[in-house]
Amino acid sequence: MSVAAPTVIEHVRIIDPARSLDAVGTVVVVDGHIVAAGADALNQGAPEGAEIIDGRGLLLVPGLVDARVFIGEPGGEHRETIASASAAAAAGGVTSILTMPDTNPVVDEVAIAEFVMRTARDTAVVNVFPAAALTRGLKGKEMSEIGLLAGAGVRAFTDGRHTIADPVLLRRIMTYARDFDALVMHETQDAALTGNGVMNEGLLASWLGLPGAPAEAEIIPLERDLRLAALTGCRYHAAKLSLGESADVMRRAKRRGTAATAGVSINHLSLNENDIGEYRTFFRLSPPLRREEDRAAMVEALADGTIDIIVSSHDPQDADGKRRPFAEAESGAIGLETLLPAALRLHHSGAVPLARIIEAVTAAPAKLLGLDRGTLASGSVADMALVDLEAPFLFSEDRIRSRSKNTAFENARFQGQVLRTFVAGRTVFSESDRSGG
Repeated sequence: MSVAAPTVIEHVRIIDPARSLDAVGTVVVVDGHIVAAGADALNQGAPEGAEIIDGRGLLLVPGLVDARVFIGEPGGEHRETIASASAAAAAGGVTSILTMPDTNPVVDEVAIAEFVMRTARDTAVVNVFPAAALTRGLKGKEMSEIGLLAGAGVRAFTDGRHTIADPVLLRRIMTYARDFDALVMHETQDAALTGNGVMNEGLLASWLGLPGAPAEAEIIPLERDLRLAALTGCRYHAAKLSLGESADVMRRAKRRGTAATAGVSINHLSLNENDIGEYRTFFRLSPPLRREEDRAAMVEALADGTIDIIVSSHDPQDADGKRRPFAEAESGAIGLETLLPAALRLHHSGAVPLARIIEAVTAAPAKLLGLDRGTLASGSVADMALVDLEAPFLFSEDRIRSRSKNTAFENARFQGQVLRTFVAGRTVFSESDRSGG
């Protein structure tokens, strides 16, 4: 592939949380890497043949890193391919994705991880990093070959949608992962306690006549995991928290010095159980949407750093899986294209500082996964997103680039639009081309 032409973005507001930078300046990109980014680069000229972009009134941030993306390939390409997921990511300013191992076959062997990496190199326009399964076949019975997979370049290990029930097995996995400095990412949803619950247990579930899942189904496995993480000394990440009490549990663990981090999906920062309305299956999620008090507590936990990262939890489901009675519908929603604009609602409302939001989708997940991304520092790869913070738009179905359309933000009104996305200095999405593509 030929090297991208030099690019200069002038007079743009640059937010680079990895450098604690928020300033108007210029960004210079040569050979796919950042040469300069900041106020000191203003008026220093441009390389020969460079594209000059006037960034006045716009925001430039590192390309987003999304650490929880479900795809269909291999085995479920009708829902999402690596190529279609990467196109959706680019449209949302996301330049690196961590894909979950919940495929067919499961990503639990080196050959399957290498297939994902190879397919991504051939078909994706963004960086794709496959996570591998903690247990063979995601069955929670036998540990995967974590050492071999880590040696093949796998950045994180998770059983995706599944929670390991056996604490002895989980302790063994954590101990083994520690020896390879491997990241254990774990969903904390006890299947036995959840039972047939399809939404948050409470008064609304009773009114709707739907079985509820108790909060304890999330809190109990989280408390167990954090105790085991402290016991083993592994790097542990709670994949997706949704409750105010879960945030309190994580806050206490961090104060004790446990090497733990936590994520929250953009859905649980933006929506609550009332959005389910009249059995709207696009809002059938796992964990289920919670009370407004829990959503507000998640926002507070993000602001104070208890929650480290925001993820899209992009989970494509086809129409047949969603056009069912609520209790029978597949859970999950797509989210790559709405991760940033939905997060920017927290900025526009004054709930979370803009720099903290950007950190939670760039520098923090990049650090968690050990990626050389998430920053605009000189010498770094030029993965970037150019954003108009004030531009309003309607997220209608015709905008969706994902192969599946099961968005929890159908026809939502947003303020904050990605205008252009760069990967290694090359434009992989431009809003100005949307009408033609």
